[in-house]
Amino acid sequence: MKVLLVVNAAKEAALRCAEQAQQMLRAAGAGCAVFHTDPSCTAPQCGEEAAVQDCDVVVTIGGDGTLLHAAAYAARCDKPVLGINVGRVGFLATVEETELQLLAKLVKNEYTLDERLMLCARVDGAAHYRSDALNDVVISKGVGTNTIRFDIYCDDILVNSYRGDGVILATPTGSTAYSLSAGGPILDARIDGILVTPICAHSLNTPPMVFSARRSLRVVTAEYGAGQAYLSSDGRDSVPLGASDNITIGRSDYHLSLVSFCEADQFRAIDKKLKGR
Repeated sequence: MKVLLVVNAAKEAALRCAEQAQQMLRAAGAGCAVFHTDPSCTAPQCGEEAAVQDCDVVVTIGGDGTLLHAAAYAARCDKPVLGINVGRVGFLATVEETELQLLAKLVKNEYTLDERLMLCARVDGAAHYRSDALNDVVISKGVGTNTIRFDIYCDDILVNSYRGDGVILATPTGSTAYSLSAGGPILDARIDGILVTPICAHSLNTPPMVFSARRSLRVVTAEYGAGQAYLSSDGRDSVPLGASDNITIGRSDYHLSLVSFCEADQFRAIDKKLKGR
């Protein structure tokens, strides 16, 4: 087995953990390569996708941001991902830095794969943008902009319209991230659905909605010009949206396979990392 360690180079704890992980993986008989990420750089890094393509499994060392960064490459290359958390929460990570002994089980193939739905966001118009997201796609107003009206269409049928600061379109995986802080529900990660959660809606009647992942969702901000609304995918990019842009969100052609050592990893994470916060 060849393992690629994707390490958040900005965290000293991650660098120390990576050294220990390399020793344990090699002792277990695995080949090991290391790629250091710069969290301040959102552009694709030279050689990273080739490194992912050349490995059998990706191990991220950092927090959820490090895993989300690697997810974009791993999904395209159909490589499983194991997250080691040295961050504050690390909700997506299966392993804490105190549990590195589990790497021996990884090398022995004593694990299961938890397939996670991803979203594809496409902007047709001036932006010409396309991206895949494991957590969420966020459409939000610009700094200093007044509340914006968002029209939500499902299969070209208008299902909701409201004013607010934005809207979050999240996967079940992302239901425990930004959507949760905006008042959205937690979804079982195995649900095949898309969660739509308003951000600071100026209304008492704008509940979050869950749609089948087989649906095609469209968001319209037609009365606003470029610079007043933006789109981001898993926290990456900040694409200005214009009145003529057509924004569609649906199931991605890709999915992410998360390495799991326990059938109830998501619920264990909710119990240990979210309760009491």
